[in-house]
Amino acid sequence: MSSAPSYDPPRPWIASYADGVPADLDPVSGSLLDIVDASARDYPDAPALQFFGRTTSYRELVEAIERAAAGLRERGVGKGDRVAIVLPNCPQHIVAFYAVLRLGAVVVEHNPLYTPRELRKQFEDHGATTAIVWSKVVTTIQEFPADLAVSTVVSVDITKAMPASLRLALHLPVAKARESRTALTARTSGATPWEHVTRAAPLPASVPGPVTDDVAIIQYTSGTTGAPKGAVLTHRNLLANARQSQAWVPQIQRGKGCVVYAVLPMFHAYGLTLCLTFAMSMGARLVLFPRFEPEMVLTVTKKHPATFLPLVPPIADRLLRAAHEAGVSLAGTEVAISGAMTLPHELVVPFEKATGGYLVEGYGLSECSPVLMANPVASNRKAGTVGLPLPGTECRVVDPDEPTRDVPSGERGELLVRGPQVFQGYYGKPEATQAVFVDGWFRTGDIVQIDGDGFVRIVDRIKELIITGGFNVAPTEVENALRQHPHVVDAAVVGLPSEHSGEEVVAAVVLDDSATDADTEAIRDFARGILTPYKVPRRIFVVDELPTSLIGKVLRRQVRESLLALTQPES
Repeated sequence: MSSAPSYDPPRPWIASYADGVPADLDPVSGSLLDIVDASARDYPDAPALQFFGRTTSYRELVEAIERAAAGLRERGVGKGDRVAIVLPNCPQHIVAFYAVLRLGAVVVEHNPLYTPRELRKQFEDHGATTAIVWSKVVTTIQEFPADLAVSTVVSVDITKAMPASLRLALHLPVAKARESRTALTARTSGATPWEHVTRAAPLPASVPGPVTDDVAIIQYTSGTTGAPKGAVLTHRNLLANARQSQAWVPQIQRGKGCVVYAVLPMFHAYGLTLCLTFAMSMGARLVLFPRFEPEMVLTVTKKHPATFLPLVPPIADRLLRAAHEAGVSLAGTEVAISGAMTLPHELVVPFEKATGGYLVEGYGLSECSPVLMANPVASNRKAGTVGLPLPGTECRVVDPDEPTRDVPSGERGELLVRGPQVFQGYYGKPEATQAVFVDGWFRTGDIVQIDGDGFVRIVDRIKELIITGGFNVAPTEVENALRQHPHVVDAAVVGLPSEHSGEEVVAAVVLDDSATDADTEAIRDFARGILTPYKVPRRIFVVDELPTSLIGKVLRRQVRESLLALTQPES
């Protein structure tokens, strides 16, 4: 979106930056391919990826990307085409990501644990005809209706990126190994094996790559209505955010043995930037975990402790507890960045004591590549805030009902942002795009206060998204699923505070007269058939009626207040 350069608000936060962090950055150029190529040029033999102990050097990574790009090109992928990636964290994910970009095509990331209905909605929205898919969910894509026209499905068995000895163990008749095999792969037919794609000769250098303002990815965000909305992010957006992240941690130097743990899923904007593009730009060793298991992480920690660790509070808590129980030191973790939910101060103190490094909170949105701000990695960080805007990021606090009017300094208002990481709009949704921009400023939908030192505190959300375990849940989507139950007349879904996951999804439902009992567990089982697990309400309360406005709209705020009163222990 175009900006409005005539208005330049003050930036009090710059004075609070840590030593070595610049106020602004030079404009970026080139593409995301350049960061991998630069690391391969400067550190060809350094480990780029590590997966269950098996490493891939930067030279090998670039060669694999060029071969995969050639194989995809042979299968019809070209500039501007949308290619769906439905994979957990694995080496094939990184290769596929950059191979698609190498052709000037557009990556569309998906959660491989989504239900068929959830995946179908996103495919209906973006219309990709090529999909690179975890073998475990290939049949889900193949069973889409013919009108979706997913003509090429590439099946990825992630176990083939593991060391040969571990792959052999997964085939042995041992119960635990068989369980792992079942969890990681599945038999498929009718799909093209990933290995057939990557056996092609490297892509000729004459094939042009992407340029700075080409679209790089479509990143789906829940939105307030539950309908799929794909945030369109360019190479410029993502390159800028990687550079901003680099600038925020000057103590971590490029090519100096940095180790980044990818415990966050890379299909999520947070994991994609901080675990993928940032790590590659640093010439780092990116350790990939297909899912977060503390024991798995601690095994790696003994030999290669994380230098930089993006996480969410529940992961930090579980990792800290597991390390204590196992007697494993977390020393060596220099910087841990927490996002997606409030970081409790009572977690920061023991974590920093165990690591000897920093655990700081940040803030971002899928529409912003996603990182907008973070606490300084320094002694002046402020608990309870999401920190300071990153270099080159501008912020305003406005009246949410009159978003062109700034509120007085220190007062609450809606956060508006502008910067090189801010997206281009929602894919195929010009009206939705127009609704979130005011004179080139992006409306975050969050109510904040900025103190005299420039630290930002989030105090409320205009959007009614529920953030649970680091994932966004749109109440409307869950309500629509619950209303499909034969005995549910109406439903209201809200987020209630959770000690372990930020918020938990909770529902109030009205049942019809034919319901003989209030079997809420049966309703939850019904919802599991429609929704991915983290969206299923943890608790369901049966009520006689829901509070509504004069036009019949359910008042979720009142529902939330009632459920809070009902669930809080009496003092």
